[in-house]
Amino acid sequence: HAAHERSTYERLKQEFDRGRLAIQTLLIPLSVVLSEKEVGVIEDHQLTLQQLGFEIELASRENIIIRSVPALIVDVEIETLVRDIIADLIEYNTSHRIQENINDILTTMACHSAVRANRKLTIPEMNSLLREMEKTPRFSQCGHGRPTWTAIKLSDLDKLFNRGQ
Repeated sequence: HAAHERSTYERLKQEFDRGRLAIQTLLIPLSVVLSEKEVGVIEDHQLTLQQLGFEIELASRENIIIRSVPALIVDVEIETLVRDIIADLIEYNTSHRIQENINDILTTMACHSAVRANRKLTIPEMNSLLREMEKTPRFSQCGHGRPTWTAIKLSDLDKLFNRGQ
């Protein structure tokens, strides 16, 4: 998870720094019921959300319609991700602080789209992730500071399986 998160974060950051993330239009737009405060946050931060690759329409005082998401975000619970981004926007409040903390928002997006625990990767997926790690800056930890890999001495591995005793 941490390795995939770091790789996705770096790709999101590169696209964001170039001006705008590539978007994927949803085949079926997603309607989400929110509080009036949350809808107000969406309304106040439309430009930021567009820069992050989201096209969100205000349907009413308590409802939004999500029409597109960043193309790099796949197999993610979109509603949960949008709610977490709203929470980030509420936390950072002003556009100045949002721009200062945009990396945190990109980290949230990358975390939501990274492979999850208990999902078994195929050998080609594992190899692909390892190749991505080789190309990814700061690949040794995810955006939250968790390590993406660890080294285990052969002697320590032997001890785990009661070998050499």
